[in-house]
Amino acid sequence: MENKEKSRLVVFDVEGVLIPRNMFFFQLGRVMGFFTLTQILLYRLLYEVGIYSLDTSLKRIFEKIKGQKIEILQRVFEQISTTHRLQDFFAQIKSENRKCQIVLISSSLPKDLVEWFANSLGADYAYGINVQVNTAKEITGEISGEVIEDNGKIKIVQQILTKENLTLRDCVVVARDRSARCLYIKETKKIGYNPNVIIRIKSEHVITGSLSNILPILDNNKDKRSLPSVNDLVRENIHAAGIFTPILAHVIGSVIPIIILISAISIIYFASEIARLNGKNIPVISTITRRAASPSELYGFAAAPLFYAIGILLALLLLIPFPDPESFRVITAAITMFTLGDSAASIFGGTIGIRLPFNKGKTLEGSLVGFTFAFLAGSLFIVPWIAVIGATIAMFVEYLPLPINDNILIPITTATSLMLLLHLLI
Repeated sequence: MENKEKSRLVVFDVEGVLIPRNMFFFQLGRVMGFFTLTQILLYRLLYEVGIYSLDTSLKRIFEKIKGQKIEILQRVFEQISTTHRLQDFFAQIKSENRKCQIVLISSSLPKDLVEWFANSLGADYAYGINVQVNTAKEITGEISGEVIEDNGKIKIVQQILTKENLTLRDCVVVARDRSARCLYIKETKKIGYNPNVIIRIKSEHVITGSLSNILPILDNNKDKRSLPSVNDLVRENIHAAGIFTPILAHVIGSVIPIIILISAISIIYFASEIARLNGKNIPVISTITRRAASPSELYGFAAAPLFYAIGILLALLLLIPFPDPESFRVITAAITMFTLGDSAASIFGGTIGIRLPFNKGKTLEGSLVGFTFAFLAGSLFIVPWIAVIGATIAMFVEYLPLPINDNILIPITTATSLMLLLHLLI
């Protein structure tokens, strides 16, 4: 029987949901030149890690492109527009059985671009930042607008709801970035799409994969799971391959060469990412990056592999002051728990499962599968009851929506905890 409760107003935060995160600024920076590109991406990174406010980050970016013709921004956006992919999706949202109106809001893109995007998709409302230009249509570097003010987005939505004679309970918000957190209030239905930590915690539903997975949620049905993509499988297989680092150290008889090897590979990868941002291709490495990276990672510095390397390095460094065989087995167990458990949880958690509280991007089944793989991997090197403790720690850290990347936290937390337990038992 069809549920009669229908969502009436769907609000999309544009960047990170309708177009890949940082894609516009990445392509704009490439047009401006490599030096400007690196500065723009730095300002975006400083915002994402919480050092810069959104307002400060954007003002610095538009100061860097001061004097450029506004039409350059239009051309860049038209090249990255995902209109062809979204038109059918928007038509389904506005179909006769749903009758939803659509709002596009961006706190990063110029208003004119968002309006053009909305018109091409058939959206009903569009809001973006006001970019000041002079009489020659050149960007002055000044920006303004309600969308970058505190609580500005919720004020905009409330105005629309009043105009349409709707309430906040008739509103669905789909966002990724914390700039939309003011929309995540009790009355609205909150969907996080590949969300960051803050939005993940506040969301009632977390969606990865296809954006069409929100359609069942609009109909108040159970949200769909999506099968892992080819990129997901490649990335998780690379992740799981980290199990060989401590094994290789055991074969060599020393952890130092492995630390040096991982450090060297990390430096090469860092250089390859800088080259990729400059439009250059590094054989093998650039190909692997394209096959393993998520769509959003392709339009910025893909830092996940570096976090992964740092996590394993930190765990291996514990062996320098404690080179005894027992410590080596414990660190080996911690790394294998991280590499296999986290990979299994990521693959299975996105396809099946009951969503867990406080972090709707994780599932009970995914965590249980991850725990099982972590336990089995750890049991190869340490006694089962200690492996249970290690696997529990690894999966608990993996579950927590923490601001520090879990590729760093899981191995070092698991390794440190097991090392402390080992020395308490001795």
